Amino acid sequence: MTDKEAYTDAIDSTLAERREIETTVYQPAEDSALLANAIHEQGRGRLLEVGTGSGWVAVTTAEDVDAVTEVVASDINPHACRAAAQRAVSSDDTTTPISVVQGDLLTAFDTNSFETVAFNPPYLPTDPDAEWDDWMERALSGGPSGREVIESFIDSLSRVLVPDGIGLVIISSLTGYETVTRYIETAGFSYSVVIEESYPFETLSVLALRHQ
Repeated sequence: MTDKEAYTDAIDSTLAERREIETTVYQPAEDSALLANAIHEQGRGRLLEVGTGSGWVAVTTAEDVDAVTEVVASDINPHACRAAAQRAVSSDDTTTPISVVQGDLLTAFDTNSFETVAFNPPYLPTDPDAEWDDWMERALSGGPSGREVIESFIDSLSRVLVPDGIGLVIISSLTGYETVTRYIETAGFSYSVVIEESYPFETLSVLALRHQ
């Protein structure tokens, strides 16, 4: 069994366990913490978190990152939007404004809207014959290559960022790190590594993208 196959088996097992408790909303995990830490280091101004899931990263940012003046949390999943809105309302420590928007990636937002855009994309390479066809799949599956959603995001990122804005995005080694970084450069961005962590079956990197 290859590392990728072992990782996929581990994800399937985790999904089975999660479905006993939660079937609709991605809950915070190690990748969520990495993105939150990267935002703490690099985030500023008006911030959009794409694919907010439970809203944990968005609310943590609003509570802890003084350089961020407003947080917009978005997700295509209506259940996630409701969960994120409830988390925001329930927070006792939030002074930074938070709003929640249902939408697909960046389509709902105007040009030059944000100083920071953060995204923990679905990046699990998934065999089309083995897809789960539910909201948890939408949260995890990046298509056969693992790159379908991240490439769509990169294609639209330049439009919503202000000229000196920053995109923060998680890249998994399972998706082909060098392939993704070449795509980033072709789309007109430079990139740098903010945080990187290795796990048994993959390495996760949070990259900072800026207009070239």
